[in-house]
Amino acid sequence: MVEEETQIEDEAEHEDGYALSPKVLSAILYAVDTGDRGKLIELMEPLHAADIADLLEQVNAFDRRRLILLYGAEFDGEILSELDEGIRDEVIHVLRPDVLADAVRDMESDDVVDLVEDLDEEAQEAILATLEDADRVAVQQSLSYPEYSAGRLMQREVVMAPEHWSVGQAIDFMRKSESLPEDFYHVVLIDPKMHAVGHVTLGKILGAPRAQPLTDLLEPGFRTFRVDESETDVAYAFNQYHMIAAPVVDADERVVGVITIDDAMNVLDEEHEEDIMRLAGVGEGSLADRVMDTVKQRIPWLAVNLVTAILASLVIAQFEDTIAQFVALAVLMPIVASMGGNAGTQALTVAVRAIATRDLTGANVWRVIRREVLVGLANGIVFAVIMGVVGILWFGSPGLGAVIGAAMVINLVIAGLAGIGIPVVLERLGVDPALASGAFVTTVTDVVGFFAFLGLAGMVLL
Repeated sequence: MVEEETQIEDEAEHEDGYALSPKVLSAILYAVDTGDRGKLIELMEPLHAADIADLLEQVNAFDRRRLILLYGAEFDGEILSELDEGIRDEVIHVLRPDVLADAVRDMESDDVVDLVEDLDEEAQEAILATLEDADRVAVQQSLSYPEYSAGRLMQREVVMAPEHWSVGQAIDFMRKSESLPEDFYHVVLIDPKMHAVGHVTLGKILGAPRAQPLTDLLEPGFRTFRVDESETDVAYAFNQYHMIAAPVVDADERVVGVITIDDAMNVLDEEHEEDIMRLAGVGEGSLADRVMDTVKQRIPWLAVNLVTAILASLVIAQFEDTIAQFVALAVLMPIVASMGGNAGTQALTVAVRAIATRDLTGANVWRVIRREVLVGLANGIVFAVIMGVVGILWFGSPGLGAVIGAAMVINLVIAGLAGIGIPVVLERLGVDPALASGAFVTTVTDVVGFFAFLGLAGMVLL
């Protein structure tokens, strides 16, 4: 037994690559099984909070509870902010009240807001009760702002200095301060009414003479965000203008917080992930979701897919006599629909991404639509020739080859048009293009593909 334990530990310590490797995970679970808290802490110490969150998400609920209780006071608040929402509530209820209090007190205000906003009321109260009065009021005020707004995204800890200060005064202030944020990049200059007049990077402050006024070092392109401004717009501005941090102001233009690049990029990542999940019709699901929750998320989109499949079947039913006379049509028609569906998905993915990044606008929409139609036409001609030859060689019918070739061109052109046009129209109507476009594009390409192929076959071959 001792030899086995030593072997597991040695393998864990020498594992290369990803910090939370299978061998490390096995060693951690072995320490939990044996109740060896010292070894558990030793194995967990090198892990980043994100790795520990992954660990808690990968193990089952029984092992997760034992690990958390054995880990005890070493549990860090940053782990909570990294956890999947489906498991975070469970972990909070497992943590001892004193451990939870210490973990939350070490978190930045924006991380606390992000932590509590998705919890149930009981869990929210448990978190807020651990905070000091001033911190609790600050978090509650942030929660009063609209969901997905700059007010929810910002952190309350802002390093500010009067606009008349010199570099030396700013440096002395920061050295004496006991409440500086853990990570910050600028000193925000304010006037007597708490209005932001600009900001100065720490690099410029450290490189300038002590007597130099801070106003001489102001960064160009300074801007602020309103507390009610959409976090999506904030993230877009950070990405578009290569911003590092920006103050957030209230209705009276007074500085109430600051947004940093890490929070803005998290929003972009979440938006991109959400778009990918919605394109696949799985909503906001995760591996930690319960079976019934996952079923509820997926059933609506499977139902929509069933409706579109029925519509395509109704089109096929109109050509029963044609199919009965030419059995080869039943063999070839899935090819036309499949090619159109794939081409439509390609154009749709490009469109949804371009809309999300604001590259597709009213100024260039017609040019993009024209491009996709021409791409569909070119691809359609290429595959029309290929399938025309296949039709002749396979079934010995030039007419059938011409029919499937023509249907291929028509469907790929329509696929390009629908793949771009449908997301644009939905976005103009205020509907999330990633959420609804897939079903519409699939319906269009299936219906058009079957109708074009079978309709042309009825005219040419009968």
